[in-house]
Amino acid sequence: MAYAALMPTKLGLEGSHDQIHRLRTTTSCMNVENLSKVFVRGAHTDKLKVKGPVKMPPKVLHIKSALSCVEEKTGLKDFLHINDFDKETILTILDRAKEVKALLKSGERTYLPFKGKTMAMIFAKPSMRTRVSFETGFFLLGGHAIYLGPKDIEMGKREETRDVARVLSRYNDIIMARLFAHQDLLDLANYASVPVINGLTDYNHPCQIMADALTMIEHIGQIEGTKVVYVGDGNNIVHSWLLLAAVVPFHFVCACPKGFEPDKETVEKAQRAGVGKIEITNDPKEAVKGADVVYSDVWASMGQKEEAAYRRQVFQGFQVDEELMKIAGPQAYFMHCLPAERGVEVTNGVIEAPNSIVFPQAENRMHAQNAIMLHSLGL
Repeated sequence: MAYAALMPTKLGLEGSHDQIHRLRTTTSCMNVENLSKVFVRGAHTDKLKVKGPVKMPPKVLHIKSALSCVEEKTGLKDFLHINDFDKETILTILDRAKEVKALLKSGERTYLPFKGKTMAMIFAKPSMRTRVSFETGFFLLGGHAIYLGPKDIEMGKREETRDVARVLSRYNDIIMARLFAHQDLLDLANYASVPVINGLTDYNHPCQIMADALTMIEHIGQIEGTKVVYVGDGNNIVHSWLLLAAVVPFHFVCACPKGFEPDKETVEKAQRAGVGKIEITNDPKEAVKGADVVYSDVWASMGQKEEAAYRRQVFQGFQVDEELMKIAGPQAYFMHCLPAERGVEVTNGVIEAPNSIVFPQAENRMHAQNAIMLHSLGL
């Protein structure tokens, strides 16, 4: 039965359509019988009430199928954008990441908070780091992860996202998705009744930036008050840095060629937050002066490889080389989310230099994500 048929007037209920929707999104198929009893007794439910003792309309007898479309995530939290959380929560998650990392590094294997739990991992975009870090991390803490590759689901093509979300929610305790379109992630989270973790979309990559923040804390001592300079394409990595700067106070600079700036609305959102200092520039040499971190990424991301030759021409002058690192200063660390095209956006010498922390950064994907999943599951 279509949800549209369950209008307030047809149910004999007082309340707006928005209230009906809120009722729908906070009522699972497990408590529909109790809900029916509440209606019959004339009690209030989210400011909706029956107009006196009534006989339940026939359509209400089928309310279970309509209300089960979107179920409540009681005590559970999605992790879709960094700025969905406040500074205290972000720093708490990072502290937890340090603690669990230290535990694993010590050889401790009796801490198993994910024991008996399963995670569905949806990969529209393949990835070594994302798959191995999530799967290994979940296993080390007692859980079992299930890999669903690009041909296993074809979400939105072979099966609608809302159906995938509801089916996987009945099998698994948590879902991680690495997708192209950001709207697909939002739809997945909207219909899933278990936490959804953003493993990457074309818009943002919050797990990566949480790992980056953890790495900065380990090597610099803090995030607050630092200067992070990203050199390259204004892509999903930049968007997540901007959203972190909307929550935690630090100086973020994106140095990119004209026409390759980050999403304007995201820049404005970060600036309006008034928390971090945000700069967008086309001069990498000026940008890196005094940087604590110089950050780079590939110039052509997955799905843009047909533009690679053109981008190599446009991005001349934006390679992170030894000269640029020298301008940044001896205090500057080099970071890269990997995979790197050595000799393109960064030289081999910079990646292999003593102040390069790209591999601790890669390792911290697992530890940051473990803490994110612990938080999302309320553990």
